[in-house]
Amino acid sequence: MIRPVHVIGASGRSGLALVRSLLADRAVVVPVIRNPVRWTMGGTEPARVADLTDHARLQAALLDAGTIVCCAHARHAAALCAAAPPDARLVLLGSTRKFTRWPDEHGRGVLAGEAAFLASGRSGVMLHPTMIYGATGENNVRRLAALLRRLPVLPLPDGGRALVQPIHQDDVTRAIRAALDRAWQGPQTVVVAGRDALPYAAFIRAVAVAAGLRRPRVIGFPAAPLIAAAGLTRFLPGVPTIHPAEVRRLLEDKAFDIGPMRNLLGVTPMTLAEGLARTFGNPHKS
Repeated sequence: MIRPVHVIGASGRSGLALVRSLLADRAVVVPVIRNPVRWTMGGTEPARVADLTDHARLQAALLDAGTIVCCAHARHAAALCAAAPPDARLVLLGSTRKFTRWPDEHGRGVLAGEAAFLASGRSGVMLHPTMIYGATGENNVRRLAALLRRLPVLPLPDGGRALVQPIHQDDVTRAIRAALDRAWQGPQTVVVAGRDALPYAAFIRAVAVAAGLRRPRVIGFPAAPLIAAAGLTRFLPGVPTIHPAEVRRLLEDKAFDIGPMRNLLGVTPMTLAEGLARTFGNPHKS
């Protein structure tokens, strides 16, 4: 009998992409979700409702689980490790936000979750993706494209020289699928990132081209006034909200070695050009 894959956070972006991929290969999927109203996909086992903060319900939802993927925030790793069957294999999603020089609630939660997972002794892996784009409903490159439509000139801290290495959702899904097929011994972590790191200014120009927009003029600008101005974007109609912390993180490189991703998972990520083409299609077609 084929044991099902229990997917926690199945209604989220990465969870939904994974479920679709598994169903395409006729895998048995058990969605574990918090809000049943959000689950409308057919083809899976009946969705199980559980909150990661409710140990009893989570334990009941995972009672027969042999393989568990958790696409919810990594801060819940301790709760998952406590509720999952002792022999279940675990694949969790973290984030490279854990490496930031300016830790926020998100980054601190990832660090705490990783520490709990590593201390659990459980067999499995926590994957730490960089910025994910290309998922259904994602608000990274599409939000950036919306901003570029309104701003022909884009002021960036240090002229956008800091490196970024975004990863397409399809590659994140491939990495999760590969992790499911590997017999992990004890808890491990792996960073998953795009093929190449590039300056943020070059990334912005690539997004503009893929979205069928004119390449913006990028100018260097002091970080402090940009951070202050970012807080005002939530009051501007038609302008995507930019959080001050996002501007601050543009001052640090986010480039990573993908050797472990290739060697342990057998996944070579697509180029940014290919990923953006998948995201936007051909914007020049009528």
